[in-house]
Amino acid sequence: MRPEEGTMQSRARAIQALLDLVSDQPVIICNGFASREAFKVKDRPENFYMTGSMGMAAAIGLGVALHKPQKKVVVLDGDGNVLMGLGTLATVGALKPKNFIHVVLDNEVYGSGGNQPSYSRVVKLDQVAKAAGYVNVERVREREDLVYEFKDMLGKDGPSLLLVKITEQVEDVPWVPLPPAQIAERFRKAIE
Repeated sequence: MRPEEGTMQSRARAIQALLDLVSDQPVIICNGFASREAFKVKDRPENFYMTGSMGMAAAIGLGVALHKPQKKVVVLDGDGNVLMGLGTLATVGALKPKNFIHVVLDNEVYGSGGNQPSYSRVVKLDQVAKAAGYVNVERVREREDLVYEFKDMLGKDGPSLLLVKITEQVEDVPWVPLPPAQIAERFRKAIE
């Protein structure tokens, strides 16, 4: 199905679908509502929640992927976060870590900042990733397509980028209740 057709899902439903498919893979989750929703849906020590650094999830995920080449590493990112760190797409494309899966949840707004429009309405992040050198790039909207493409990427050499068009709907979720030092320490232990 074409990404412009079909029913979009909320970020929380997309995150639920993705986290239901991971086992022991490290997952780095961008700041804002994505981290908060992921914590509510499926907290696990292998999740690294960004609690304040916008645009850095992919860079941290790249570092983990290079350090742990035998493990698939998943980054759950937002369109606003990717736009803040576009240079990371080029670095990933140049280094080509085979174990790197970059999921971009694109609602075309800065959701955590009050839903101001982002430039992903104009800048097609999937096309930017392809131009930067990502090996596998897909764009989806429907939950079934998300599940199919993510499972496929778990079994392929990357780097891979899955752009997921989502609604602006936000869940009523509290802040991640863990301090950053605790998030980092339990993550380090989980991926050793």
